[in-house]
Amino acid sequence: MYQLHEKQLQDITDYIFIEDELEKADAIWIPGCARPEHTEEAARLYREGYAPLLLPSGGFSKAQGRFQGVQKGGERYGTDFSCEADFLEAVLLKNGVPVHAIKKEREATYTLENAENTKKLLEKEGIALKKAILCCKAHHARRSHLYYSMVFPEVKILVHPTVVDGISRESWHQTEEGRRTVFGELSRMGQQLAMMEGRIGYLGEMSEKRNR
Repeated sequence: MYQLHEKQLQDITDYIFIEDELEKADAIWIPGCARPEHTEEAARLYREGYAPLLLPSGGFSKAQGRFQGVQKGGERYGTDFSCEADFLEAVLLKNGVPVHAIKKEREATYTLENAENTKKLLEKEGIALKKAILCCKAHHARRSHLYYSMVFPEVKILVHPTVVDGISRESWHQTEEGRRTVFGELSRMGQQLAMMEGRIGYLGEMSEKRNR
């Protein structure tokens, strides 16, 4: 049997689980999900005055091909939704966010599209952000930040994670579900970046082009 040592576990933990100190911002980004936890946290931040605008994004999971319904919280928020963003909007409204503070994006099928489509929405509305809070699941923090920072290089991003199903930086490696989830994040990031070949510029390549 092989053994992952403490430093190896810590390297994985530090890479996946990231968090920033909160500051007041222009908006709160909410990547798509069929669960309410990180959106409930976004609503709390709104009520406490951290940002005046909330941007939930999500159609359905590309892997599933359609919105397969609310995974948790249906007894409080309802279950009759055609996409993730409609569900997340209901969570926000139920938790004290007024409708005028919400601008939702209903088409995205994966995290990069959450960011891309949100940027299109903001540009259409003529809204420019200088600083945004990224409210996401704790184990999704690195991948969310990766894509939002690629799409919004001009924005200061503050990652604010919410622990879901006990999958935290302290305990993820202690359960099979936690390990599967975190290793899945590592795998998805590599696979998705490989699929984006040709769409990503790298610092060395960019410097060479400038020097020609």
